[in-house]
Amino acid sequence: VQLQASGGGLVQAGGSLRLSCAASGRTLFVYGMGWFRQAPGKEREFVAATRWSGGSTSYADSVKGRFTISRDNAKNTVYLQMDSLKPEDTAVYYCAAKRLTMSPDYDYWGQGTQVTVSS
Repeated sequence: VQLQASGGGLVQAGGSLRLSCAASGRTLFVYGMGWFRQAPGKEREFVAATRWSGGSTSYADSVKGRFTISRDNAKNTVYLQMDSLKPEDTAVYYCAAKRLTMSPDYDYWGQGTQVTVSS
C-alpha cells in the first residue's frame, strides 16, 4: 500500500486546512487509516483515525471538536479537515494505514506534509 499525503501549507491561527491522503496498491487489506503529526523536537503523536469501512472515528483530545477525519472509498482517499487551527498544531502531518492484525501499530506510512500555523 502506498500513501500520498497532500494539502499542507501556511495558515494563520484560526484558519482551516484540509489534508488528503490518497492510498494505492493493495488497499483491500487496509482496515484503518490514521493521521499523526510530529512537531520539531517532539515525538510523533496520534491525531485521528477512522476505519476504512467507515463508522468508527477517534481523535486526540487536543484536536477534538476542531479536526474531522473522513474518507471517500471510491477515491481511496482519507481527509483531515482542520479548523480553528492553533500555532501548536504546527507539525509535519503523516497519514498511515493499518491492516487487520492484533498489533496496534500502523503498517504503511505516507511521506508527510508540513502544516505551519502562524500566530
